[in-house]
Amino acid sequence: MPRRTSAHSVFEFDSGLSQEKRKARDLRASAWWRKKTAAGICHYCRRQCKPGELTMDHIIPLSRGGTSERFNIVPACKECNNRKKYLLPTEWDEYLNSIT
Repeated sequence: MPRRTSAHSVFEFDSGLSQEKRKARDLRASAWWRKKTAAGICHYCRRQCKPGELTMDHIIPLSRGGTSERFNIVPACKECNNRKKYLLPTEWDEYLNSIT
């Protein structure tokens, strides 16, 4: 029988997700993020981009239990970020191996 979730547990999840998104917005406005993107290199494909074109990617996505902590956030070009979506690092590696 499927497990039912209560409105309370859904609210707690949404609240936690909102808090993580807020932390990510704060980090995006920080000197740490400006320094991280200054080189203009995508974490995944290593291509050169303009620093302002890099997006913030959660290595372990928020939807999969990741957090908005510095160790879990990397600069990524829009193409890589869109391809990676909600994949975990091992799933992303498997995807890359399948296309090469």
